[in-house]
Amino acid sequence: MLIDGADTPGNMTQPFADLSPRDWRRRGAYYAHRGHDVFRHIEGHGPALVCLHGFPTASWDWHRIWEPLTARFRVLAPDLIGYGFSAKPIDYEYSTFDQADLIEALVDSLGIRQAHVLAHDYGDTVVQELLARRLQHPGRGFEIQSVCLLNGGIFVEAIRLRPIQRLLLTPLGPLISALYGQRSFDRSFRPLFGPDTQPTRQQLDAFWELITYNQGSRVLHLLIRYLRERARYRERWVRALVDAPVPVRFIVGSEDLVSGQLMADRYRELVPDPDVVMLHGIGHYPQLEAPAAVLREFFAFQAAYR
Repeated sequence: MLIDGADTPGNMTQPFADLSPRDWRRRGAYYAHRGHDVFRHIEGHGPALVCLHGFPTASWDWHRIWEPLTARFRVLAPDLIGYGFSAKPIDYEYSTFDQADLIEALVDSLGIRQAHVLAHDYGDTVVQELLARRLQHPGRGFEIQSVCLLNGGIFVEAIRLRPIQRLLLTPLGPLISALYGQRSFDRSFRPLFGPDTQPTRQQLDAFWELITYNQGSRVLHLLIRYLRERARYRERWVRALVDAPVPVRFIVGSEDLVSGQLMADRYRELVPDPDVVMLHGIGHYPQLEAPAAVLREFFAFQAAYR
């Protein structure tokens, strides 16, 4: 099934106000994972919904759609370890498998036995691992009821890496992390957004605050190792989507330079009866660039399977 989002970018963004990262942090709490603090935000009533963010940002990415989501769901949005307001240890073995362990343990600690999942970017890969575990061991972890993915590199062969991503993967990665500053970040980050949905100065400052909290920029070269994992475990994670035991929808901003139109095309090629929604004129962050459209398509997806 292919659906085209019809709203214009201007109409999509108008009703939603920004919340500062500091205000977001004040509304959250912490959970311990392997001796490290992990920030998590949980709010609302109803069926559980787990929201997983991408690289290199944080759960704050969901703030523009947070209130409508919490009006219908009990929403859990953690900062993965190494991201946002969570701990960012330098001597840590960051991996997608560990992030999936974190999510399973956090969800269990809250007494959640089943949940829907909404994910973006790297969060998509974490969900693929969670689905792979369910296929391999059906009784493991919490029961995933549905999955809605936003722009992300779910098929490694369809990713178009940015120069900064390539550099972080080289032996120069530690030096790049140490020297990476806000001006370089701004230059590399702006092109990820659609031409008519560019981030404001305030939003760019918020992203940078989240990245650099707890000296986070120094671990960027460690976090981005997940790109190598996507290649190494491609078959496992592609199979998780092809054989997914739950409904899956893929919402894609078409103007995303990293995982946009090409990723959607590859999804249609590989996934049986693909449910793809294209948001034209939108870039890599649909939940921030087109919050109304994302909510509309997410709620429609939920309604279709209840």
